[in-house]
Amino acid sequence: MTERTPLLHYRLSTSVNESEMRAAPAGQTPQKLSTFFGVVIPTLLSMFSVVVFLRIGFVVGQCGLYQAIAMFLVAYFIISMTVLSVCAISTNGALDAGGAYYMISRALGPEFGGSIGIMFFLANVCGSALYVLGLVEAIVDTFGVPEGTTIVSSAYQVLPSGYWWSLLYATAVALLCLLVCLVGAHIYAKATFIIFLVVMFVLGTIFISFFAVRPRTIPLPGAATPGPIANGTGPGPPTIANFTGFKLDTLLGNLLAEYTVDYTTGTMMTFATVFAVMFNGCTGIMAGSNMSGDLKNPSYSIPRGTITAVIFTFIIYNLLSLLVACSCDRILLQRDYSFLRDINIWNPFVTIGVYSSTLSAAMSNLIGASRILYALARDDLFGKVLSPAKRTSHSGNPWVSVIISWFLVQLVLFSGKLNTIASIVTIFFLLVYAAVDLACLALEWASAPNFRPTFRYFTWHTCVLGIVGCAIMMFLINAIYASASIAFMLLLLLLIHYLSPTSSWGYISQALIFHQVRKYLLMLDVRKDHVKFWRPQILLMVSNPRSSVGLVTFMNDIKKSGLYVLGHVQLGDLNTLPSDPLQSQYDSWLSLVDHLNIKAFVNLTLANSVRHGVQHLLFISGLGGMRPNTLVLGFYDACVPEDKLIVPSLSTSEFGDGKVLGPQEYVAVIADAMKMLKNVVLARYFNHFDRAQALSFAGKGAVYVDVWPVNLMRPDSCSYVDTCSLFLLQLACILNMVRAWRKARLRLFLCIEQGRSLRGTEEKLGQLLKELRIKANVYAVPWDEQVALHWQRQGESGRKSFPSNATRLSDEYLSAVNRLILEQTRPPPAVRFLYLPRPPADTRRYTTYLRQLDLLTQDLGPTLLIHGVTPVITTDL
Repeated sequence: MTERTPLLHYRLSTSVNESEMRAAPAGQTPQKLSTFFGVVIPTLLSMFSVVVFLRIGFVVGQCGLYQAIAMFLVAYFIISMTVLSVCAISTNGALDAGGAYYMISRALGPEFGGSIGIMFFLANVCGSALYVLGLVEAIVDTFGVPEGTTIVSSAYQVLPSGYWWSLLYATAVALLCLLVCLVGAHIYAKATFIIFLVVMFVLGTIFISFFAVRPRTIPLPGAATPGPIANGTGPGPPTIANFTGFKLDTLLGNLLAEYTVDYTTGTMMTFATVFAVMFNGCTGIMAGSNMSGDLKNPSYSIPRGTITAVIFTFIIYNLLSLLVACSCDRILLQRDYSFLRDINIWNPFVTIGVYSSTLSAAMSNLIGASRILYALARDDLFGKVLSPAKRTSHSGNPWVSVIISWFLVQLVLFSGKLNTIASIVTIFFLLVYAAVDLACLALEWASAPNFRPTFRYFTWHTCVLGIVGCAIMMFLINAIYASASIAFMLLLLLLIHYLSPTSSWGYISQALIFHQVRKYLLMLDVRKDHVKFWRPQILLMVSNPRSSVGLVTFMNDIKKSGLYVLGHVQLGDLNTLPSDPLQSQYDSWLSLVDHLNIKAFVNLTLANSVRHGVQHLLFISGLGGMRPNTLVLGFYDACVPEDKLIVPSLSTSEFGDGKVLGPQEYVAVIADAMKMLKNVVLARYFNHFDRAQALSFAGKGAVYVDVWPVNLMRPDSCSYVDTCSLFLLQLACILNMVRAWRKARLRLFLCIEQGRSLRGTEEKLGQLLKELRIKANVYAVPWDEQVALHWQRQGESGRKSFPSNATRLSDEYLSAVNRLILEQTRPPPAVRFLYLPRPPADTRRYTTYLRQLDLLTQDLGPTLLIHGVTPVITTDL
């Protein structure tokens, strides 16, 4: 049975929509409903309809009493677990109109809400068609001429039967439902209590009839004439069956299963197919929760009313099964779905009950489907696809949604038989119930402080049991339909996640991610770090992001799935400011990250100097084992910034501009980072770097990455196996591992003086690269002329006692080395990796140190000056 609950999805019983409430005169508030009228009655009407009147005998006749009771236990176990989840969600805070879709979407975000909403919509559409077909089946049983015969057993049998005639009757019933929904849905809402009284009265007459009616012989549907052989004995199909009254022999004959061919569809019945039909009488549990906007006290009424209705229907179904098994022949149960009418104290009672319950159920499901579709369209989760469904009449009735829903119901009616569509409807509702359990489970596991429902009789265990139970029964009923439904729901979830606009409802995915990330960060123990699993974790300091796009995108390539943080220092003193100026800038920085499509975090700080600000970020950026180990700075030079972010949709008004520190402070920042055991990278000439252009020749194999692993500012030392040199090799290798840079070729340059074994040096380095699994071409570069320039300036005394870190390097030597680099790299590489020496210990020489770096890298194009302080590479397995 489908969820009739959306019938009152937007206050249909007392006020159609919120605009009508606002239009009401002051002092007039809509009348709120009690637990009985607002929850118990809608839920009971949703669970009592075609199954209780037309299929209770079918279930017992096919499965036997034992399996029938087992089916009800399984079905009610599944829905009971879901009821606990619904009660938990519905009692978590104040509720407004909108029903289950409103609750779930606002609690869990648009992905869950939208996908579950679509499944609710389809379930209500199929459910409406199910009830229409059930009503048509009851009409044909009463007034139809049996197909293939002209002999009738009653004067009332005047309607022709057959597939196309039944489709015509179903279309007429669906049109009647459409007209009512278009004219005024409040008609049904006001008649709910009357319909409830009718259904309860008819059920009462059924129970009385089992005791009051004497045993009798009942002609079976489709029989030409009453035959002399009862109970199906003798040749040919049975024509009559017996209502025996309470007999032990009858009960014993109905205990075990006896699956046969369904006489309405011609298909062989199984446990799964019968369960699919029976389960439709156990759904509808969300009818009360969808009345949330009309209840006096939703948190009180929904749990109590829903549980009361579930317990009542469970008792009724089992009592009916027992009475039927004790008093009706198996043939009667298998061959006559409307036998309750024939054994009733007055036959029209059951007919009235069937007609009223099925018609109201079909109508309410059509209304419910239209309201869910309207809510989905209003929330803009699917963009322009559902925009026509937003249209309403002057009274607020979403007439376009009603027509769309009716059209889909009409398509489903072509299935022709109730038992055919029952499996699809059951799978839809099982999937929805599993999704509700999953939603409640996600809220519980996320441990969000604001998830504290007043209904506490649930745990994550009940949610898991509900999910598992729904999943098992879905695949038992029809594995193909179940798989297709799950795939469709997941597709909807992904579409909403990637295509829908950002909502303010809250995202359960973010809560779950936070919960898991916190747990794993605690498990990421820095004391267990190992060089084999080292990866760069980068803090890139950005002063003006509009001119740093090239560097930002390049460092995103080199991070190798490591931490990547964009840092920015704004000068100021919070004591002199009315508020924190950084709070208003975060959105602009996050927009930059989204626009550049990079995987980076943003960390801003306020400090009285850039040096102190960088110290702040190096100290506090990251958490646990995820902290920056590499500081990246743009080079301090006179290059004119070029705006690379002229994008109308991206606001850059919050970004800083211009130089805010001097050369002395710049070098001090480098020295501070090295004292803190952070690797340092200085990036030069990346203001004009274009990644796409640099890689444009990759298809021809003409892209190069050059590595100079020797400290060119220490001509007395040409070691290429120290920590810093190996760090250069590691970063170059990491860049070469990135998908876009895989076709780039690494070129490794060795500076060799005379007197050294050129061949031996190359072989030794080649062996090292082989052990390190780095593929690169090694080039030996004689640099005697450049070294000679240095020693001529320094004299022999300098050769014997070389001062610290390039403090006495001549400009001629640096310019010569710069020319050497340019001459040796033809064609020019996309990027160069150079060795960055430590700043001098004497702070007075910081400016000289910076000028020497400037001369060394003059006109080299995109260049990284790199200094590594920790081991990052190993030859061990």
